[in-house]
Amino acid sequence: MAKVGKDDFVNGFVPHHNHGSVDYTAIADGHVHQCLDVTSPPIQHEQGHIHYTEGYVVFEDGHNHHYKAYSGPAIPVGNGMHVHYYDFYTTENDGHRHHVRGVDQPAPGNR
Repeated sequence: MAKVGKDDFVNGFVPHHNHGSVDYTAIADGHVHQCLDVTSPPIQHEQGHIHYTEGYVVFEDGHNHHYKAYSGPAIPVGNGMHVHYYDFYTTENDGHRHHVRGVDQPAPGNR
């Protein structure tokens, strides 16, 4: 298979891809954290494929939080691209935790 770039449109499944995301947590304890993320390569799943991610939100208000999460299955968005929905909570720190949800950046492959 030819090399596939981040802007290439592909019908079918691209075996070695990942997704990035830039998001913010929900407000907790009067502040938010930015969440910068890159997923694992695809993990085969009964509904197609999913991705694993873990990391830390950006340091804010004197602390940060860790997270470990799996995405939902691929969601085709047209033009041979797909995204994944995520919905998770960070670890508790400084007496609170944050909710994070949204979709990651599109990647090649419509499934």
